[in-house]
Formats: sequence, structure tokens, C-alpha cells
Amino acid sequence: MFKPILRSVLLAGITTASMPVSADVDAGAYLAARQAAIMSEYTQGARYYTEALISDPSNPLLLESAVTSYVALGQVERASAVAQAMVDLGIESQTANLVRDAVAAKSGDWMTIFDILETGQSVSPLVDGLAQGWAAVGLGKMTQAISSFDEVIETDGMRSYGLYHKALALASVGDFEGADAIFADPSQPPLSARAAIAHAQVLSQLDRNDDALDMLDSAFGQSFDPGLALLRDRLGAGEAVPFSIVAGPTEGFGEVIYMIAGLLRGEAQETYTLQYARIAEYLDPSNTDAIMLSANLLQTLEQFELASETLARVPQSSPSFPNAEMARIDALRELNRPDAAIEVAEALVRTNPQLPFAHSKLGDVLREQKRYDGAFDAYSDALDLYGPDAANRWLVLYARAITAHAQDNWPQAEEDFRAALVLRPDQPQVLNYLGYSLVERGEKLDEALEMIETAVAARPDNGAIVDSLGWVLFQLGRYDEAVIHMERAAALEAVDPIVNDHLGDVYWAVGRKIEAAFQWHRALSLDPEEELATRIRAKLEEGLDAVLASEGADPITVANDDP
Repeated sequence: MFKPILRSVLLAGITTASMPVSADVDAGAYLAARQAAIMSEYTQGARYYTEALISDPSNPLLLESAVTSYVALGQVERASAVAQAMVDLGIESQTANLVRDAVAAKSGDWMTIFDILETGQSVSPLVDGLAQGWAAVGLGKMTQAISSFDEVIETDGMRSYGLYHKALALASVGDFEGADAIFADPSQPPLSARAAIAHAQVLSQLDRNDDALDMLDSAFGQSFDPGLALLRDRLGAGEAVPFSIVAGPTEGFGEVIYMIAGLLRGEAQETYTLQYARIAEYLDPSNTDAIMLSANLLQTLEQFELASETLARVPQSSPSFPNAEMARIDALRELNRPDAAIEVAEALVRTNPQLPFAHSKLGDVLREQKRYDGAFDAYSDALDLYGPDAANRWLVLYARAITAHAQDNWPQAEEDFRAALVLRPDQPQVLNYLGYSLVERGEKLDEALEMIETAVAARPDNGAIVDSLGWVLFQLGRYDEAVIHMERAAALEAVDPIVNDHLGDVYWAVGRKIEAAFQWHRALSLDPEEELATRIRAKLEEGLDAVLASEGADPITVANDDP
């Protein structure tokens, strides 16, 4: 039910990021803190900013940066102490004001929110207005609360947001008819996922489960995330689903902050958006959407350890748990902790054996560790669970084909590659992998060339695929054509040892032997696997023709196509 929001409504406020640093500050701690901030290393940033504050405790930039680091870590209470120091020093800060509002709401100290606003310590017009509404709810003053929400509704650019929170507030005190009237207003924009859940819960409390199901069908069709699917099941079973999207005014204010985080996502820097996502978590720890958003932002910022820790807080009872575990597996892979990633994937399969994507994720992490037998079995389990027309079936077939190829089981690999192409006939990754494999095997080269040409047409800027085209032309003896494509592949994949090695072979084939040697030297400098490195050194010492002869092949041999 939300429409695009003006940046001024969200971002209005005062920051201190451009303020100078005092000459008295601990330069080492400050520089370390700045470097940590640039790298989004919040743990180190919080430490070094705090150390720097010891020598310059009233520095606005250090105080603001410390607050930001603590909030990014999810340590809102620690941020609160610094935020209060900023207020005591007369330093104006949007982030500090947001932290103080959040801590007051968490403790039920609703009058403090009014006091903060009365002294002009603003977050943004939208947050301030909705905060007053939920603070009034917290004080049991519904007439005042409705008046505050109505003021937001009447403010240009804020109508949808004011209506949403007015509906939540009414539902939170049992006025489900009033909430439904707002949610069902046809003049409002389409419902967001959380607004749809709230409306469905309201309708269920009004004994209108069928209407709730119709509303969900209209809003989302049959494509549901796990939370919506569970809600639909409960409604279909005739259960009176409680209104739980907002349990009370603290969670209501948390919903304000989560809503802002969602609106900022993609519009503001990830670090800024993370402040709101973390505070939404703090205000409502049961809001798994906020937890998932924080984790996603942390992964984007390459803070995989913090992302993994955040995702681990999603309870197993939550519908979001499988998705959280999938994301945690990816974070652990980025942290180069394959054993932990495998352990999490195996546990997910044990607890959710009916989920095909859990099995395929297990296959991915096992394949990365060259545990091909286990990976093949995991992909097979996933395929047994996926329907014949499932959207992801081709991808699992493709992954299993790669695994079978690594097991030297080419008949199975080719079967799976071709089965994937039945589902996705022009999928460039599959076409390229199968075509390149056929080239390497010296089989069906005309078909391989057609596959790779189709892949290149779809992905003309993919260096690996362009390399495949150059290589199949080389195998067909079309050396001059191969040079053109291989040079482009090397430009696109300048630090790939295989591509540079291939370019060297192609140069050799057209008599450009000095350039061939240069490319082989370059390939060696790019840290190729030892088997390839050994072969490249042999080519540098003896030439490509001698290496081919030692391998039992004719000089610049062209593989024969199948009859």
C-alpha cells in the first residue's frame, strides 16, 4: 500500500560527518577507525572510535561515528550512551535522535519521545509524526494517537504511510473494523507483503477467512513466500489467526523504522539503511523480515561474519528459517568456512527434508569441496523433489551435470546437460559448458560450435563463453577466425590463466610464436593450477607442436567429428 516517497521526507535531519577532527585526537586510533569505517568493519570501527574519544571526548565526528558503528553492530544500548553524551554537549544528530527514540520506545518511556521532539531533536518528518502516534498509543491516549496519525496522513507525500500505521494502531487495540476500512480502501496503492499479512490477520479476526484468502490471491497470486504460505494454510483450515504483525506500541514503532529501512533500500547507502534495519530488530526481535534485511545489507557490505551471526538469530520455528539458513550457508562460504557451511546445509536438509532447494544447496557446498559423490546424491534428491516443470529444475540438472563430469561420468553429464536444455533451450551457461566439453572431448564439433555461437550471441561480453567460441574454432582448424574471438576473450578475462593460455596456442597456430610465448608467460604469472602450469612450461621450452606430439597428437591436430 506504499508509494514512492520523497527523499526529503526520509533523509531530512542533521548529521555531523563533515565536521573536523580536533588536533588533540589520538591520530592512530582515529586513522584506524576511519579505515575500518571505509571497509565497513564495524567491530573495529567501534573499538577505535571509542579509543579516539578518550583523548577528544567532545568531538562531534567521533561521537557520531561511534554511534553509527554501535548501531551497525546491533548494540543499540551502547549507542544510546554515546547519543546521550551528544545531547548533553549540544550536538545535533539525526542518528543519535533515532537511537534515543528507540531506547525510549523499548523501555515504554513514551513521554521521553514527546520530550525529545519538543526540544527540536528530529529524525525526519515522517518518523517524528509516526513516533508521536505510537507514543500516544503507548500512553493509552487513542484519541491523541489518531490525531497524530491523521496529521501524517494530511502531510504531502506521507498519506499512505500514515494510513498504514493508523490501521495497525487500530488493530492493535482491537478495532478490526476500523483497520479493515483503511486496508480495504480501493484508493490506496497495492499492499506490501507485511501490509497484506496485517490485513489478512484483521479479516481473520472478523471471521472472514475466505475474504482474507481472496485478498491474498488478488495481491500475490499463487506465488507465496514461506510466511504467506503458512498464513494461507491457517486461513484455509478455518483458524482464527491472531493479529500479531504488531503486538503493541513498541513493535508499532519498530514497524515504522522497518518501513523506513525498506523505503531507503536501494535509495541510500547500505550503511545508512542498516541503521534503520538494526533498530527495527532491536524494537521487535520477532520481526524476522528486519533480521533478514540487516543480514542482506551486511552481506552487501561484505561483513559476512556479522551477517552469519545475524541470520543465526532467526528461530527454527519461523517460516523464514530455511531462507535464513540458506543465506547463512552463503555467508559461511564467503568466510571460507566450508566445513561449517556443510554442517549448516546438512542440518537444514535433516530438519526440512521436503525442501528441494535445501538439497541443492547442500550439493553446491559439497561440490565446491570436490566431494562429488555426496554432491551428486544431493542434487539427485533435489530433482526427486522438484516437479517436472519446476522453475529451478534446469539449474539442478546443470549442477548435477557438472558434478558427473567431474566424476568422469560423461554419459550422465551429457544426459543432464541435454535435459537442462530441454527445459531452457537457449540457456547460455548450459550451452557453453556442454559445447566446450564436447570440444575438449573432440566430439560433435559442428554441434558444439552451434551451441557456443548461440551462447555468445546471448552473452557477448562473457569472456569465458567467448573463449569457448575461439577454442572450438581452433579445434576445427579455423585459426584466423579463432584469433579474433580469443583476443576478445583475453580482453574480457585479462587475468584468467586458461584464456591467456588458449590465446597463446592460437597465436602459435597462425605463426605468431613470439606473441604466443608472451601469452604463455602471462598465463604462468596468473597462478594456474599445477597441471596447466606444467604444460605451459613445456610449451615455452619446446613449443606447442612438441607438446602435442608428446601427448600422442599430431602437431596442431584437429579433432574429428563423429561420423
